[in-house]
Amino acid sequence: MSLNLTQVGDIAVQQHHLARCHCGCVVFELYLPQGLIDIRRCDCSMCRRRGAIVASVNLDDITIIQGQQQLLLYQFNTYTAKHYFCHQCGIYTHHQRRSNPHQYAFNIGCLDGINPLIIPNVPTYDGINHPTDSD
Repeated sequence: MSLNLTQVGDIAVQQHHLARCHCGCVVFELYLPQGLIDIRRCDCSMCRRRGAIVASVNLDDITIIQGQQQLLLYQFNTYTAKHYFCHQCGIYTHHQRRSNPHQYAFNIGCLDGINPLIIPNVPTYDGINHPTDSD
């Protein structure tokens, strides 16, 4: 069962919600007509280390407004997923998913006004045993 929210604490998730890295160099807008979809953590080696709580959007539902040139790309293992970070402050903003390359997962902590740490019962996905890994 996936966790979806249209409100986090006292803050409503906007249909067009702004997000940014810590230093503000990277600003992006997410189209979230149904709120935050598929909220989760992951226990793969990358996600364990970054500790982000994420949600998903289609590739067309994220627009980099400022700082495209500040984003660095990191890939590993199968080189399918594309993880993006701000060059200045190092904050993970989003990544193109390996399990669904037609979607981005984005760092809920980057959303203006949203504190992901108050979201109750965030499920953890099994990224250690990823469905596209071979035996």
